Parts: sequence; structure tokens; C-alpha cells
Amino acid sequence: MNFTYPEDVEFSSFRGAQECDQASSFGGDFVSFGHSCFTHYGYPSEMSDRMGRGRGHQTGGVTSSTSSRIPRCASSPRQMSHSPKPNYSFRPLFHERTTTEDNSVLTQELWKLARKSGTLNLSNKALARVPERLYDINEADADSKAANLEQLTIKEEDAWWNQVPLNNLDLSSNTLTHISPKIENLQSLTVLTLHDNALVELPPEIGKLEKLMRLNVSHNKLSQLPREMYSLPELRHLNISYNQFNEIDPDISDLHMLEFLDGGHNNIQSLPGGIGFLVRLTALLLPYNHVKELPPDLVNMRSLQKLDLMQNDLTCLPEDMGLLRKLECLYLQHNDILELPEFEGNKTLNELHASNNFIKTIPTAMCSNLPHLKILDLRDNKITELPDELCLLRNLNRLDVSNNTISVLPVTLSSLAHLISLQVEGNPIKTIRRDILQCGTTRILKTLHERALAKSKEEGSGSDGASTSAGISVTRLRAGQSDDGDMPANFPDRYKLRHTRTLAVNLEELTEVPDQVFQIAKNEGVHVVDFARNQLSTLPNGLQLMKDLVTELVLSNNLIGYVPQFISQFTRVTYLNLSNNLLTDLPNEFGVLNTLRELNIANNRFQLIPNCVYELQGLEILIASENHIKVLNVSGLKSMPRLSTLDLRNNDIDAVPPILGNLTNITHLELVGNPFRQPRHQILMKGTDAIMSYLRDRIPT
Repeated sequence: MNFTYPEDVEFSSFRGAQECDQASSFGGDFVSFGHSCFTHYGYPSEMSDRMGRGRGHQTGGVTSSTSSRIPRCASSPRQMSHSPKPNYSFRPLFHERTTTEDNSVLTQELWKLARKSGTLNLSNKALARVPERLYDINEADADSKAANLEQLTIKEEDAWWNQVPLNNLDLSSNTLTHISPKIENLQSLTVLTLHDNALVELPPEIGKLEKLMRLNVSHNKLSQLPREMYSLPELRHLNISYNQFNEIDPDISDLHMLEFLDGGHNNIQSLPGGIGFLVRLTALLLPYNHVKELPPDLVNMRSLQKLDLMQNDLTCLPEDMGLLRKLECLYLQHNDILELPEFEGNKTLNELHASNNFIKTIPTAMCSNLPHLKILDLRDNKITELPDELCLLRNLNRLDVSNNTISVLPVTLSSLAHLISLQVEGNPIKTIRRDILQCGTTRILKTLHERALAKSKEEGSGSDGASTSAGISVTRLRAGQSDDGDMPANFPDRYKLRHTRTLAVNLEELTEVPDQVFQIAKNEGVHVVDFARNQLSTLPNGLQLMKDLVTELVLSNNLIGYVPQFISQFTRVTYLNLSNNLLTDLPNEFGVLNTLRELNIANNRFQLIPNCVYELQGLEILIASENHIKVLNVSGLKSMPRLSTLDLRNNDIDAVPPILGNLTNITHLELVGNPFRQPRHQILMKGTDAIMSYLRDRIPT
């Protein structure tokens, strides 16, 4: 190996001084350290040279005459490289951030991008303080001021007229301890994200951000908010969870536009009396606190849809909970509640979670007041008996009463056509064999149904022919006879139709329904029709009589092979359940159902989603799992602007187009159980956001 220095290399005293400076950065004599090391082992260039010569001698090769041999023990001159040596310095991996380092995070590229898009993301940058330059981002920079019109025209994308004021600032997941009062300079902010920092207070100037709509300060060390913040006129979303709040300031009632409030995982002892003035609030989340009592005016939140109070110290609920007419989800787990209210007026309630309390009874009136309840969780309580009136919860999907002291299951549970999960373990049930209980929901309900039929026959042979259990009919009416002389056997009477506004006949093995049933239902103002779990082969013709009334139509678990064209006449229907049938297609007229919000066609025989479905402009939820769908029509899905939930589990989809990730309106996507390879199962398990992000990253550019 030959190595020669260029002729223009000079060993100047300046170079020596530079090396001394480099040595000092180690805090020791680098030169002497370097010489002793290289004197013993030789310099890398020399070692390579010797190795080359050694190989030459061994193989009989001839070495170059220009190469000089330096004895191993002799001192040799320092070899000079063509590029200057790096300035080595030891810096600990974890060290206190300097202002210079924090300011350098806001690079010119990020600055320009923020000026163009109005969004700046500085999350997860280990910032100890906000870059000072950030507070002036809405002002014209020096380059823009100095540039003339011709220069700005050449670089039009950087011109001031193409710049957008900052409206979205993300400073989450850093180590910020305070925010500068200069935050008031960002008057255009609508979203401010500060979660996962070390903030102990917020500046009063934050109250000057009059356009602010979303503020997230969760996972910090805050114990109070500045009073000026409660005057924000547009604030709609406030997250103060995982902090150190002991109370909620009564001034929070001044946030008249607030729609979402999360104060979970704090140390809140009570709620202020004026909280009821938040009449636009749709979600109030206060889990993991120490609230002992709810203020009476809480029921004034007429827009409230979700109320989370689990892991608190509540002993009771307001008696007039029914005033929360729009309440859909109520979470009360792990409290000290002794009894439940009757929930009169809470007809929209879908989920009631009240496990781990001290509840002893289920109010019978509650069962008739919650016609849309789907989930009832009462596990780990003190319940001794289940009322027969539970059969009035006709939409119940899940009932959990495990770990109570229940000894008997009412046979009326078998009439719950939509019940797919019944949890009763941990109870001293003696009327049903243990092996049957261990077989699960289907086997338990089958046993109860058999007993209900046997009981009906026994009571039918009595003097009055009645078939009742604690006032609730097992077969819904007298066997084979009508209460009013008009309604056929096994159908609800006029009183029940009028009272519930529901025509529900399940588990009766019906193959057809007489027209007079629908005529009577129409006269009584019925708007919910449920014929699940029968043997219908198509929609009954008489159903057309109720085309102007029906809002919910449930025909699941039948033998329906086709849907007639008159379905297009149901101009008020919002929910349609055709799951567990034999459908392969839907009529073209189906696409005119503009009021339809939820469509369930799961567990049929569809090989593709019918084109008429893509014409449903108002559809928000589409459940098409358990079919044989092979192709994902993204262009069709794109034409459904309101679609937020798409369930395509367990189909035959072999490829997922990356452009599906651009459908940002979809917030809940289920694709598990399909044969495609990408995205992988690990991505699918991370949820919708991960799936959509994965797909967007693979869109060809």
C-alpha cells in the first residue's frame, strides 16, 4: 500500500494549535495520548502499509520502492488527513436543555410549513421551553419585509399573501414547565395541545385567545386554571384529566359553548352548583375522582349524551335523571350506589354500567323506561332477584349479573331476541344445572325458552287460560286468543302497542304476518317494528301500511332471501337490521333511503357491497361483516360523506387500497379476519388511526 502526501500540504503551527484545541476538549493531553497509542501499535495508514508489504513478502510479490519502512520502535510523524478532524467532545446523554437548543428545534423548514398550513407540530421534541421565535410566527419575517414585489413573485409560495395565521399548535409530550405570556400573540389559535408536559400553571394571557376552540392540558401538574380562561367565548373542548385539581371552578359555567369536558383522574371532591348552565355539553367525563354527590342542576344539561362517573364515592343518583333526554351512555362502576333510579324519560339510553356497587334490586319500572338499552352491566353487586320485566328491554344485547346472589333466572329472559351475551357466573343458581350454565348464553336461553313453553302449556290448561309470570306474559298474549278480538294470536295487544310504540314479535317461528297486524299497529302510532328470530322469507306485504311511520326496522335472524322494491317507500327509517339472513343483493331503489343512518347486513351472502348502498348520503354506520365480500370499493365509500363506522370483518377481501386512508370521515374501521397480507394483524390491532396512517404512508406519490 502506498501513501504520499500532496505537495500542497503544509505542517503549520496553526494546524498544531488547532490539534491542541481539540485535545483540550477531552480535558487531557490528547497529543501525548495519541502518540503513545500510535507509537505502540502504529498509525492506521502504516499498519495497512505493513500488512500490504507482509502479504507481498509471503507471496513473493514486489513492493513499491517509494514506500518507506519505519521501525516499529521508532517515532513517526503524525499522519495528516485531507479533512479536518472532528471536534470531539463528551456530552452526557441526558442533560439540561439550553435555550439555544430549544430555539433550534423550530427550523426554517418547520417555520415555512407552519406559515403555509397554519399548523405547527412540536410534540415529542424534549423542549424545556417554547422557542422564542414561535410567538412571532404570525408576523412577517425579515426576508419578506426586505423582498421586493419581483422577488416575491418569483418565490410566490413564500409570499406573504400565501401565508396562513397559525391556528393549530401542538406542544405535547415535552418537558415544559410554563408557557410565556407571549402566547397572547397567537390570536388566531383554535387548537392548543399541551398534554404530557410538566406545567404547574397557565398564564392569564391564555384568556385572550378568543378563537380557541380546543384546549388539552391533560397529564400535567395543574391544580387550577386562570380565571381569565373561563371567558373564552368559543371554547368547545376542554381536557384537564390527569392533573392535581381538587375542585372545578364555579366560573366554568361561563363557558357557554363547551361541548366536551374531561376532568378524570384528579382529586375532585365535588361539582359546582352552576355546572348545569353548560347546556351544550355532550360529554362529561369525571372518572377516578372522589365526587360524593351530584348537584341537582346537573340534569339541566339537556344535550348530555355521555356521563362517566366511575371510580368515585357516589351513594345515589338524582331522582330526576330522566330529564337527561339525550343521555346514551352512563358509567357508574366502582361507587357506593345503593339503588338505581327508574330512569323515566331516558329512552335513548344505550349503555348502563353500574358494576361494583351495593345495588340490591333492579327497579321494575326501569325496564319499561329503557326500550333502547343494549348493555346492562350489574356485576359485583348485592342483587338477589331478577325481575320478569327484564324482557321489556327488547334491544338488550349484553346482560352481566355475575357475582351477585341470584338463585333463579326468570324464563322471560328467553324472549330477549337480541341477547347475545348473558353472564351469570358467581351466582348460587340452583334451578339450572351447572353444565348448562357453563355452556354459555345460547344454551342457557334455550333451556329457559323450553321451560317457558312448558309453563305456558301448563297454565293454558287452567281455568282462565292465562299465561303470565308476575304480570308479564311469556308468549306475550293468551295462547291462541286475542285480548281485543282484532289482533291474531301471539301478537301484542293494542294497549302494549300504544304504550311502547313498538311491534315486537320474536322467537315465534313466523313465516308470514297478517296485514291486520300492521293496520292495528299503524292506528296505534307504532314506529318500531321488530320481527327478529323468526322464519320470514321476505318482508311482509302488510308492512307497506306503515311506510310513513317506521323509523326502526329489525328483521335479523330470519330466512330472507330478497328485499322487495317497496322498501324505498319508507321515507322515515333511520335504522335497518337485515343481519343473519340469506341476502345476496339489494334492490336499486334502496338508494333513495336518505334518512337511513345505520345499516346492518352482517352474516349474509354478499360478494360485494351493493351499488345502491353507496347512494345513501346520510348513512353513518355500515356493518357488513361475516359475508363473502372480495373487493373494497373506495370510490363508492368516498361518495358517502357521513360514513364514520365501517365493519368488514371476516370477509374475503384480498387487498386494501392505500387510498382508503384518505377517507378521514371514517373513525372506526374493522378489517380483521380477511385474507389480505397488508396491513398486518399487528397494525389492525392498533386501531383505526394506525390503519389509516399506515395506508396513507403507502399512497404512491
